[in-house]
Amino acid sequence: MDLDAFRAVREPRWNRLDQLARKRRLSGAEADELTRLYQSTAGDLSAARSAVPEPTLISRLSISLARARVWLTGTSSSTGSAVGSFLLWGLAAAFYRVRWWTIAVAIAFVAIATVTAVWTVNSPEALALIGTPEDRARIAQFEFESYYVEYDSTSFGAMVWTNNALIAAQSIAFGFTGFYPLLMIYQNAVNVGVTGAIMAEADLLDIFFQLLLPHGLLELTAIFMAAAAGLRLFWAILVPGPLPRGRAVAEAGRTVIAVAIGLVGVLFISALIEGYITGSNMSWVVKNAVGVLALVAFWLYTFVIGRAAHDRGITGDVQGDFATSSVEVRG
Repeated sequence: MDLDAFRAVREPRWNRLDQLARKRRLSGAEADELTRLYQSTAGDLSAARSAVPEPTLISRLSISLARARVWLTGTSSSTGSAVGSFLLWGLAAAFYRVRWWTIAVAIAFVAIATVTAVWTVNSPEALALIGTPEDRARIAQFEFESYYVEYDSTSFGAMVWTNNALIAAQSIAFGFTGFYPLLMIYQNAVNVGVTGAIMAEADLLDIFFQLLLPHGLLELTAIFMAAAAGLRLFWAILVPGPLPRGRAVAEAGRTVIAVAIGLVGVLFISALIEGYITGSNMSWVVKNAVGVLALVAFWLYTFVIGRAAHDRGITGDVQGDFATSSVEVRG
């Protein structure tokens, strides 16, 4: 095929297709013309791919067809439906896929934090490394509680949301190393354990849990899931299963991205609780009830809706309008 001759003959109708596709309104005759031009241009693209696989020409025709397809099929309702379907089913399926990883990370976190707290509070040497008795008393009696009331609720909530989202993002982004999520979980568990030991030494362990549980139940679970998602990606690299390694990693990566998007919302909710409820004048019964309800809602969404999505064949990978195309490659 003579590429220059091919372009010269068909360029006018391609330009006309672009012209019609850019219009905000089309008459009946123009809509019919757009349909005919779309069909003929699709044929031109097929011919170009077969006879003259020239990347620039193929890209130009693909863009023209994609723009025209908006007029022919519309996007508002389908895209809105796809977003709603993702939030209801796709995200739950993505959470569901890393549920056991999340629980395993949570168990490890609690174990490390507990061992650290018990060892620290019973080790004068470890307590001395934290600070003098006066320093530890100041932390327990003033600084720990003042942290939650030092700033106004909105600023404090925004600050913790940003910080926690960054931690979660790093766990997911560097999950492919297999090391960073484990390091992050270990460091945070040790910090929680040391803080618990300081509060226990001052006989203020009840205050420690009262200030931690309302927001911490959901917040820490989100952090656990971020680490779990990162480790899940690392595992896909090591053990791709029946799929080719590249495809297995790509699918796991897209699912991990879905988890990351969902955790932004989960951490936003925990930040609202931490900013407006943890440091408020509400009774501790109400505060802890809010924290427990938030955690129960999260796991119901993950296990109940996530299981239902799994049974429907939804994996948490991008689907519908957001799906990517793939072709089998031989040879």
